Amino acid sequence: MPVDPTMELERRLLRDMSRAIANHGLIESGDRILVAISGGKDSYGLLVLLRDLQARAPIEFDLVAVHLDQGQPGYDGTPLAAWLAAEGVPYKILHENTYDIVVDKVPEGKTYCSLCSRLRRGILYRAAGELGCNKIALGHHREDALETLLLNLFFGGKLASMPPRFTTDDGRFVVIRPLAYTAEADLAALAAARGFPILPCKLCGSQDEAQRKQMKALLADLERKHPTLRQTMLAALGNVNPSHLYDRRLQGRPTAPSSNEGPSGPVAEEPLIAAASLRR
Repeated sequence: MPVDPTMELERRLLRDMSRAIANHGLIESGDRILVAISGGKDSYGLLVLLRDLQARAPIEFDLVAVHLDQGQPGYDGTPLAAWLAAEGVPYKILHENTYDIVVDKVPEGKTYCSLCSRLRRGILYRAAGELGCNKIALGHHREDALETLLLNLFFGGKLASMPPRFTTDDGRFVVIRPLAYTAEADLAALAAARGFPILPCKLCGSQDEAQRKQMKALLADLERKHPTLRQTMLAALGNVNPSHLYDRRLQGRPTAPSSNEGPSGPVAEEPLIAAASLRR
């Protein structure tokens, strides 16, 4: 009997997500998880897979989907709201005009993502508190982590990526990325198979030359020559050898007044390309 390709795809996605959850302790019994739904393919996939896991898992946890209407021109969240209602998942739609703030504060030609995501993150933290959630799930996937690693390496003077799990500075919430091992291509295939009502982002889409897109193109070009490149890079993120790096803090040596110094002198001051610089 032929295998249903959509069913096989969903099994693979669920397997990858379950592995990330188990390896990094992302979900525990009694959790109440805010699932951030942007209207993009990744967050739809995240919610569908978490609901599937919720039905199968030997532990109990709650999910609440939260979508933020950022006041973008031409925004229409009706298809997303209708989809959430049809799925039967508890949800809340927030309305905050962050679009005007971002457009006003960011100089022309600069990337909107960083400020936009910081504003969104603050709103999500507030919503998590109001909804009684202890965890916040974001839809960042494998390629997001790899592209962030390259961005920090090439432009930020840092070796850093996206952790599958971290605790907020105030200790109130744990932010999790259950799709940390998941291939973006698989999520795109799921979105096409399920017909998710994708909402476009007019801020992200307006910056065609963003550095992240350059990193995506670089990875695609390299993988044509080295088919296992992305999986090897992902493995490297979990196989760090601190003694073979240049950070004096890892060697127990005092650091200079500026921690942003390279072997040949100071590195140009650049902000860390944060995980928050993505819309999922």
